[in-house]
Amino acid sequence: MMEFDAQAWVGVAAFVGGGIAIGFGAIGAAIGEGYTAAVANLAVSRNPKLSGEIFKNMLVGQAVAESASIFALVVAILLLFMDRGNATMLKAAALLGAGLSMGFGAIGSGIGAGFPAGQACLGLSRQPAAATRLTTNMLIGSAVCQTPAIFSLVVAFILLFMDFSAAPFNPTWAALIGAGLSTGLAAIGSGFGGGMAAGSSCEGVARQPETIGNVTTIMLVGQAVAQTPAIFGLLVSFILIFKVFPETTQIQTAMALLGAGLCTGFGGIGPGLGNGMAAEGAVRWVARNLPSAADLMRIMLVGQAVSQSTAIYALVVSLVLIFVV
Repeated sequence: MMEFDAQAWVGVAAFVGGGIAIGFGAIGAAIGEGYTAAVANLAVSRNPKLSGEIFKNMLVGQAVAESASIFALVVAILLLFMDRGNATMLKAAALLGAGLSMGFGAIGSGIGAGFPAGQACLGLSRQPAAATRLTTNMLIGSAVCQTPAIFSLVVAFILLFMDFSAAPFNPTWAALIGAGLSTGLAAIGSGFGGGMAAGSSCEGVARQPETIGNVTTIMLVGQAVAQTPAIFGLLVSFILIFKVFPETTQIQTAMALLGAGLCTGFGGIGPGLGNGMAAEGAVRWVARNLPSAADLMRIMLVGQAVSQSTAIYALVVSLVLIFVV
């Protein structure tokens, strides 16, 4: 009877996790692609003669934004059809955690990648001669936006394929679900914020194509800082997955581990967005006022550091929940 129950719960977790993975994972890419198409229409209305070039640029940008949902689709298919091996309740928790990680983790990257794609289309209508620079800048910025989704994919794969059979059920089940939530939720803000910086970078290149070197540099620095909350989420996930927790019958121990994942996950959304806003402002204005590039970067970094502090608070509380409580 116990084996039948475990088998049933593994199936339930796989099906629910698969639905969560692609269900939530489809949200961001669809929004990002829709935004790209909307701005592409604006670009065509400004310069109808370039409709063919704008159309091609739109499709390239949408293809990059689609990446996050493709990651989610891969995880969903694996959850539905892979050989799940020995059916245990820990396996069920791991499969559910994988779906949560990839589903939430694809949202921000999908939306974020739409910003540079849309602004590249609009910039092309204003600066046809800078088409190559705009496309290059768009691809670089969009690729960085996918980093949080890749973090989520890595965690999902670990949860899918790692053998947890030797670990005690309680509190490990909470650690595995918390690991999925930590990276998945934290990726939302970082993916979105990175896209904001990349979008303003394409706008800046369109205004002053000769400033592409400075604009791209500040964009990448701003995006790197915006990725930090997602890195915190990944760190907590790794601790929750790979740390060996002693068996216990106390529910509060499991809740502490689940809370640690939720803490860093939710705690990373705002800082990721805030860091992206700071980077967006600096990148946009450096193209208009190149002599002030150093001052703009300094203010951006200080502002991001302050915004980042809240993610650090969440990380500290998560570590306390894992190692102290």
